Amino acid sequence: MAVERTLSIIKPDATRRNLTGKINAKFEDGGLRIVAQKRVQLSKAQAEQFYGVHRERPFFNDLVSFMISGPVVLQVLEGENAIARNREIMGATNPANAAEGTIRKEFAESIEANSVHGSDAADTAAQEIAFFFAGIELVG
Repeated sequence: MAVERTLSIIKPDATRRNLTGKINAKFEDGGLRIVAQKRVQLSKAQAEQFYGVHRERPFFNDLVSFMISGPVVLQVLEGENAIARNREIMGATNPANAAEGTIRKEFAESIEANSVHGSDAADTAAQEIAFFFAGIELVG
């Protein structure tokens, strides 16, 4: 098994409800380490650039508006098969389909306000981490 890093975002719906600690406990209990973390308020330009892959989709503007509606917690998680492990811990995008005990099953308010984002592949993780973090900020 390979040690990987993945980007995690705790979204505005979760930060608004003060769930950062509970969500991070799930990551840590699931075998992932937080090697970088910061709380920020994304600008519209940052959100549009980060989610640019979805620009042509009908939900793009709502996604950007949601992601700038409050602070987010950006973090880098590290561990064995961290990308897949993070996605297991998060649960399905639609909380109605998420497994019991997952972040989205327990904390999501809707498909959009689903509390967390996680990279979906190694190349995406590398790009997403570099978007928000300088190498010096990754302390493992």
